[in-house]
Amino acid sequence: MRLDRIVYLDHAATSWPKPPVVAEAMVRALTEAGGNPGRGAHELALAASRAILEARGALAALVGVRDTRDLVFTPGCTYGMNLVLHGSLRPGDRVVVSGMEHNAVVRPLTMLAKGGVEVVVVAPDAEGHIDPDDVEAAVRERMTTAVVCQHASNVTGSIQPIGDLADIAHERGAVLLVDGAQGAGHLELDVTALGADAYAFSGHKGLLGPQGVGALYLAGSFEPDELIRGGSGGHSGRPEQPTVRPDRYESGTLNTPGIAALGAAATFLAEHGAAIRAEERRLTRMLHEGLLELPGLRVLGPPPSEHRVPVVSVTSDRMTADEIAFALERTAGIAVRAGLHCAPWAHAAVGTAETGTVRFSLGYGTTEPHVETTLAAMRELLA
Repeated sequence: MRLDRIVYLDHAATSWPKPPVVAEAMVRALTEAGGNPGRGAHELALAASRAILEARGALAALVGVRDTRDLVFTPGCTYGMNLVLHGSLRPGDRVVVSGMEHNAVVRPLTMLAKGGVEVVVVAPDAEGHIDPDDVEAAVRERMTTAVVCQHASNVTGSIQPIGDLADIAHERGAVLLVDGAQGAGHLELDVTALGADAYAFSGHKGLLGPQGVGALYLAGSFEPDELIRGGSGGHSGRPEQPTVRPDRYESGTLNTPGIAALGAAATFLAEHGAAIRAEERRLTRMLHEGLLELPGLRVLGPPPSEHRVPVVSVTSDRMTADEIAFALERTAGIAVRAGLHCAPWAHAAVGTAETGTVRFSLGYGTTEPHVETTLAAMRELLA
């Protein structure tokens, strides 16, 4: 299939295409900054260090991190959530977590629960929203170490009240840990103002960077244990892991080309992000309203009048999710995702654990003709 004929509506999995500056920055890092960052004083090593320093600054400015030392580069959001969960929770601790979480949170918490961490799940409403009153009641019930919540759902598109949850957690001496995989890039973001103690980013989704790179914001007062230990480019004569940020959390050679590309994407979004987000909202509403008119479809999540990230999931009483996704690609070149989207808790909460959903997710590069083509194809399939 010709790439220019693909209607790509799988941005919640990974954004595509990327802005040209992303690939250009990656190539430039490979060809002009090919040394090992922080591990040498020769020209190529220094160029690699500069590329990472500039990327850290660009991303920090985009997402509201005041001190760049509090922004740690990771292989992705899943790594970041594992770092903060395994690095801060101990047997006997109590965690209050939303019932909409992705497996990036569910699976680490499942392992921690086997080791003695108490996990209390707060159920969402029918649209996938978490009620702050329910979280507050759970937190007040007994001493709580952490509240864990995603910023936005990859199943329903619902946006959670992170600021309110931060206030609730902090009033009771708990920390708030946020999975921002679907929030970063799609939402205007200031992590410091939100009050999160940790916010994990996925670089390859709404932030428009490459796969295999992400970032983690850690508030200055929050000091989880590092997930891995090893060389950091400094303090090499000491056997102990350094405690200075970000070195403490960045052992091993960093992904310089990926980080440079993510930095370029952050610079691009600083200039164009507001316009991209506005177009995402307009097209998501257009798609949502069009799907609501089709026979036999259940459209999940908030109504079209309510703000959501650009994710719309549906089920049909006429075809399975897999059948719809397969037919859309074969008949119209439309790329979507069918299944549970690595979020079984969310599907259980909204009643689609047995069927999964067809997920349409929009992003940079989605156009009005793409939405029109998708609605026409769905109309024909369900006729």
